[in-house]
Amino acid sequence: SFAVDSITPSQSISDGSTLVSKDGSFELGFFSPGSSKNLYLGIWYKSIPVKTFVWVANRLNPINGSSGLLKINSTGNLVLMSQNESVVWSIGLQKQARNPVLQLLDSGNLVLRDGNSGIFLWESFDYPSDTFLPGMKMGWDLRKGVKWRLTAWKSPDDPSPGDFTYGIEMHPYPEPVIRKGTSKFYRTGPWNGLQFSGSPDLKPNPIYDYFFVSNEYEVYYTYNLKNKSVISRIVLNQTSNTRERYIWIEASQVWHRYTAVPRDYCDYYGLCGSNGNCIISGSPVCQCLQGFKPKLPEKWSLMDWSQGCVRNKPLSCHKDGFLQFVDLKWPDTTFSWVNQSMSLNECRAKCLNNCSCMAYTNSDIRGSGSGCAMWFGDLMDIRQFPSGGQDLYIRMPASELEASHVHKVKRAVIVAATLAAVCGMLIVGLYICRSRTNLKVKTERSGIMDYQNNEGHNEDLDLPFFDLSTIVCATENFAINKKIGEGGFGSVYMGILEDE
Repeated sequence: SFAVDSITPSQSISDGSTLVSKDGSFELGFFSPGSSKNLYLGIWYKSIPVKTFVWVANRLNPINGSSGLLKINSTGNLVLMSQNESVVWSIGLQKQARNPVLQLLDSGNLVLRDGNSGIFLWESFDYPSDTFLPGMKMGWDLRKGVKWRLTAWKSPDDPSPGDFTYGIEMHPYPEPVIRKGTSKFYRTGPWNGLQFSGSPDLKPNPIYDYFFVSNEYEVYYTYNLKNKSVISRIVLNQTSNTRERYIWIEASQVWHRYTAVPRDYCDYYGLCGSNGNCIISGSPVCQCLQGFKPKLPEKWSLMDWSQGCVRNKPLSCHKDGFLQFVDLKWPDTTFSWVNQSMSLNECRAKCLNNCSCMAYTNSDIRGSGSGCAMWFGDLMDIRQFPSGGQDLYIRMPASELEASHVHKVKRAVIVAATLAAVCGMLIVGLYICRSRTNLKVKTERSGIMDYQNNEGHNEDLDLPFFDLSTIVCATENFAINKKIGEGGFGSVYMGILEDE
């Protein structure tokens, strides 16, 4: 066996030979996964003893045999051939390439480049398998019509595509989505300028930097490692139905799982149905948004939330207003609209004038906020975060806004009354403590051991003394309606003395 760092039309890679990146990080060659007898062409980490594959060429068409051949043919196309010389996979260049060179880069990207200009004619990063490497893009190249999307292996021994996929869906407000078959399984939420709306834990960290780009040419998410000695990858796992980030731990020679999604029950797409709000600490976790009620109460009580919620009262378009919700994951953006230059007030006015607009917010939450995002129709896949979520202004009829205002006023009164009671108890407590302290000081200064029983030393105390019968009478025998609170010294009562 032998290894080379590039091949030209006069060379080839066959079973027993490999293509290696210059820094020795990655290797391309033939392999048979697990107990499988099928032969595949793939890329794996060369420097890691646990053989970990990051890309497979012929996922849909394995070689049924013990040998294969990879070469650049006479038209400059890269082709993979079985032992009977039939083509099982090729890159399908539309134009004939001149002086092509195949090279495996240190990033793990297999490229066919023009030997004269160095321009990439084809690259494996444009056709991901189940692994998202640093420097790769996930999203769309709008000029080439290329979609960068992960597809899980069908099983640990079968690299053929499973039904678990992860990519950015090109709504008016793009967002990454994991699908299981044709159904949405998990949604990160749209990009809010700092992170994806449903990923408040995506923050600056010592492992990697991350970027989201959206313009007329490309829409993609990517990341780069801060320390080149760190080995990290994102993989889509069909077996566990998760998207996982791993970091290689050299000391223990294992892959450590750094993060994974879905994180919890509320991450599963649409768990609470339309207009529902998933609160992981709630019981039950699914609740209707304020102003909404279960569409099918009998099913809702049985924890079948799939039908979601409907409004308590109908909307009346131009008489409506908006209620602010905080710390949310923004709704599914399938039916959305975004403008990055509008202010929040302009956004509100535009949404209010469109009777189909159900919610709005700033599309970029950096600083004081900017841009406009609007949602139309039912609001799907909302969840509540303890912190780190975003504001969302949801359309409400005037009657719901009035009810909400009354509720807030009542709550403010209750809070104010509670604070007043607490402050009162603190004042009484401090008064008692101060009086007791003064009494103790006066007692120590006079040298009298029994102050109360010495008739010749009646002092003008800050706190007068009363016998029990007087207190019982003043408080109507400690009636419950005379109790004003409790403190560290016990219950506090209000009373009226006969001579006061």
